[in-house]
Amino acid sequence: MAPQTGSTRKETRPASAFLQLFTWEEIRMHNGRGQGQEQWLVIDRKVYDVSKFSKRHPGGSRVLSHYAGQDATDAFTAFHKDKSLVERYLKSLLIGELAPDQPSCEPNKDKALVEDFRELRCSVEKMGLLRPNYTFFFLIFLHLLILDVASWLVVWHFGISFVPFVVGIVLFTTAQMQMGWFQHDLGHCSVFTKPKWNRLLQIVVINVLKGFPASWWNHLHHQHHAKPNCFRKDPDLSLHPKLFSLGKTLSVELGKKKKKFMPYNYQHMYFILLTPLTFIPFLQFSVFSIAIKKKNWLDVLLTVTFYIRSGLMYIPLMGFNNFVMYFWLCRCLESIWFAWVTQMNHIPMHIDYDTNKDWASTQLHATCNVKQSVFNDWFTGHLNFQIEHHLFPTMPRHNYCKVAPLVKALCEKHGIEYKSKTLLTAFSDIWHSLKDSGEHWLEAYLHG
Repeated sequence: MAPQTGSTRKETRPASAFLQLFTWEEIRMHNGRGQGQEQWLVIDRKVYDVSKFSKRHPGGSRVLSHYAGQDATDAFTAFHKDKSLVERYLKSLLIGELAPDQPSCEPNKDKALVEDFRELRCSVEKMGLLRPNYTFFFLIFLHLLILDVASWLVVWHFGISFVPFVVGIVLFTTAQMQMGWFQHDLGHCSVFTKPKWNRLLQIVVINVLKGFPASWWNHLHHQHHAKPNCFRKDPDLSLHPKLFSLGKTLSVELGKKKKKFMPYNYQHMYFILLTPLTFIPFLQFSVFSIAIKKKNWLDVLLTVTFYIRSGLMYIPLMGFNNFVMYFWLCRCLESIWFAWVTQMNHIPMHIDYDTNKDWASTQLHATCNVKQSVFNDWFTGHLNFQIEHHLFPTMPRHNYCKVAPLVKALCEKHGIEYKSKTLLTAFSDIWHSLKDSGEHWLEAYLHG
């Protein structure tokens, strides 16, 4: 008798624990929007119902919802370093598996690319490229602490005349940026082999040393990695329709709907001016309301200690008014640095709604690299290797350069462009892509 499929029928099969069998068509129906808003996803041909668990998911509920009704095998592998830790949660969520006549790869995905990428992933693990170099990260942590202390020592020793004031700002800004890159490593569990040690040190770095809640960052950033450059799923795009029109699809859509929140045809000109005004209030004030709303009181308490520490260090040396100027000038420079580095790898790339492409295609079409150099590695926190970072988010950054040739070979084999630019070209491409998107909006606005 041929095996049956369906969400209401149990299958009697030896050695399968009476698991139900499902088709891809049935799974796609459980995408959180229908069937009682149930959320199913597939991992290694096993079907899991994450509808209730998503609210308890450490990476945030939306990461799971972004893959509802889809195959999440490669995303699951990419995000979870300690498989034994998460497998015990999966057992209680298991509801069935794909029917024998169903392909492991969804019909709309590039099966050859999926198989080759999974083979590459196995090679990466065998080569030990997911193991951190503790000496490297110790030196990273040490150098950012030295920069932070040096900013205070300059003001303490030389006073607040113009030159030491400016030097102190540069050092403090640089320290804050390097802390940002380091906490990013910790957030991806790439500094220690055990996830809990990464999370504990991340809380110290981002909450106490930088003044931002760790839970806020993790909630947003994991979504970005799950579906980069996908409208309604990548939170990095959530503010853009109000200020910027990104990508041809959204630009034309906004234009045809006669939406004009901003003069998007001039967005390439006001990007540099609005960046600090956008990032400062959003990152500095909104995060508190989010943490309070979610009742993450430990996050709030630890974040407040950053302001107490900074005030106690600098106010006795320069007074309250000078400290406010000092602090906000640093935040302004930091926001510009952060915005240009993080956006140079994504804004010039393909931006659209989620079309449920395979993991490798999704990441490769949404990211590009910047040429390697000692300065570029340090200045960007190794995010000049954005392609490798997105394909292997838990990989320690010192190994990006080692896996890059393998990724490039994979791209060449499958006819995918592996984009790598100079730093200045990457910055200028932000300007050009914003200009192009603005022109698409204007054309649709006037004639759509």
